[in-house]
Amino acid sequence: MTSAHRLTIAGALLLAFTTAAEAQKPRARDIGIPFEGSPGPNNAITDVAGVEVGMTTLISGEGPLVVGKGPVRTGVTAILPRGKASKDPVFASWFSINGNGEMTGTTWIDEGGFLEGPVFITNTHSVGTVRDAAIKWAVRHGMMQQSWALPVVAETYDGGLNDINGFHVHDEHVFAALDGAAPGPVAEGNVGGGTAMNCYGYKCGTGTASRRLSAQNGGYTVGVLVQANHGGNLRVAGVPVYLEMSNQPAPGAAPAPPGAEHAEEGSIIIVIATDAPLMPHQLKRLAHRASHGLGRTGATSGNGSGDIAIAFSTANPGAAAAPETAPVTLVSNRRISSLFTATAEAVEEAIINALIAGETITGANGRTSRAIDHEKLREVLRKHDRLVESGR
Repeated sequence: MTSAHRLTIAGALLLAFTTAAEAQKPRARDIGIPFEGSPGPNNAITDVAGVEVGMTTLISGEGPLVVGKGPVRTGVTAILPRGKASKDPVFASWFSINGNGEMTGTTWIDEGGFLEGPVFITNTHSVGTVRDAAIKWAVRHGMMQQSWALPVVAETYDGGLNDINGFHVHDEHVFAALDGAAPGPVAEGNVGGGTAMNCYGYKCGTGTASRRLSAQNGGYTVGVLVQANHGGNLRVAGVPVYLEMSNQPAPGAAPAPPGAEHAEEGSIIIVIATDAPLMPHQLKRLAHRASHGLGRTGATSGNGSGDIAIAFSTANPGAAAAPETAPVTLVSNRRISSLFTATAEAVEEAIINALIAGETITGANGRTSRAIDHEKLREVLRKHDRLVESGR
């Protein structure tokens, strides 16, 4: 099945497919949550032509934490701007909403203006492994741009459920994510780097969404993929849900009653893709707008949060390889605001999609991260006249 783009490794078993249940997992719109804007056909980052996504999900063991053995609840996600068959860099930029986190390779993006390979997302203590494996894969596949490589690898912390100090992400897991990358629908929730991630006190993880602009605004597409592991006071479709639903704690933390503030610790990585012709300085502006979508869902990026966004454009192919000058096009600043709006909308929906896709999971020391109750959420939205009922 191509709908998942993931490899799941359970114990010693490698599974290169997605279960029917996962492929049919409901998304936010499916349960009646309203959003502004028009999504692309997959409502995913892969709606930007050429973008491919691959994931490796690692789940094994249960019971008490034994460092080096498990339980293992982690993975890696790879986003390839032009797909695994292309080595053509893309214009890019990035923005730190709050910098208690890591995204490697950004110094060169600031300096050179290009993203020269995939964007990877994993757990905090596997950044180095993923970076090194990315270089090995690039060398083997002839994807090097220079004699050295500066891969972009971002992280969020999954140590509440995962044996993070056991370093269970290995080279072969990165290779599998890259080799399995594909266009089309993208799996969400407990998959890839998002396997053990939580947001707003509920199980969260990987989420994606897209927006397609009207022909009047250029007809461009903006796609977003998030790894959501952050805190705050949950809002859905503008409704302060946290006031009416129990705000469950992160694994190992004390419970919080309805209305209580959920700790702003944790992180979110936001990857923004577009086919609009944007230069690095414009992509920096796009990355800034990720904070608007994040804020719509209730986050304010506290001190302990590593909230980082990266944006790239698949337009202007071949610009990096020009020997002298490269003829490029760019959207006028007079026409760019619609892309800002699309970015904020897609980030908001990607986060809520991650929340809705998250499934209850038990990890190290029997700690459990619970999925949000879809029916209870629907009741709250219905009370505030914000639920799209079936048939309406």
